[in-house]
Amino acid sequence: MKTYMLSFTRPFFSTAILRKAAWNVLFFLTTFSVYAQENSANKRLPIIDVHVHAMKVNPAFAGDMCPWFLKNMPGGDPTQAPPSFLNIDCADPLKAAKTDQEMQDAVLATMKRLNMTIVAYGDPTIIRKWMKAAPGRVIPGIGVSSPKDMTVKAFQDSLSSGFYKVMGEVAPQYQGLSPSDPSLDEYFAVAEKLNIPVGIHMGTGGNGMANITQPKYRASMGNPFLLEDVLAKHPKLKIWVMHAGYPMIDEIIALMGANAYVYVDLAGFIWSYPLEEIHAYIQRLVQAGFGKRILYGTDLLVWPKLIETSVGVIENANYLSFEQKRDILFNNAVRFFRLDESKYK
Repeated sequence: MKTYMLSFTRPFFSTAILRKAAWNVLFFLTTFSVYAQENSANKRLPIIDVHVHAMKVNPAFAGDMCPWFLKNMPGGDPTQAPPSFLNIDCADPLKAAKTDQEMQDAVLATMKRLNMTIVAYGDPTIIRKWMKAAPGRVIPGIGVSSPKDMTVKAFQDSLSSGFYKVMGEVAPQYQGLSPSDPSLDEYFAVAEKLNIPVGIHMGTGGNGMANITQPKYRASMGNPFLLEDVLAKHPKLKIWVMHAGYPMIDEIIALMGANAYVYVDLAGFIWSYPLEEIHAYIQRLVQAGFGKRILYGTDLLVWPKLIETSVGVIENANYLSFEQKRDILFNNAVRFFRLDESKYK
């Protein structure tokens, strides 16, 4: 049996022991750091959807739907029954909500899961219910597409109340009107005066829109160049072009180049047209230098799963950097709507 003597002229713990202890501490700190990062990563980064329709569900018109359903537009003949606007010929069609409550529960659950805030337009009763159920996550908007919708005074009173924060969706195209039609000028003047952002429907509306479902609709009234007179008359008006003016990519790029404060959203076409076409359009906008002026939106109607379907298009886009995805999903909307970023973290 050996006897060990304590020496007061050298450290009680050997260098080897201290080195081993240091490695143990370093391993613990590294492990804790990785765990903290993983735990932090589990909380989703915020998303803002700038194009949601809060509407009452009509079970008679709430059928299931396949995303990207226009990838193979049906043939037809005017002497036969009109081709179906939607289809369910896919492995996993999106289910339509059958009641207002089902829609609310599904949308708000998705918003919570994805850490999402929405800009919503439509039925004020539905909007208020959603706002009450999800405080701070719903930004209300009000739209005027023709003078028949409401008087200028009623519109100004609605905005002046402070409840509505956005003018949208403005869709004169469905009335066969240009957004620069003089009948809308006073409404835009009110929005400019009150510093209210405006979302205007431009571009296409789907298969057979003019001759099957909306007889006043005109494709020509969706040309982004028709916004030039509005922008010239109201230089301080903040406009974003809904649906990114699809499919008129050259026109929208020219308009954005000429007007430094015009943004676009990706709503509607992001889940209806062929996926390859969608990516090509988004990539063209980014390649043209407008990655800081693209807003994420769904054009959500009665299919709650459209949210996750649409988010997935951006998150899985391999031509977008992480920073570009975050700009589209969140940062650009914060800038455009002048939001307090700290409230959405």
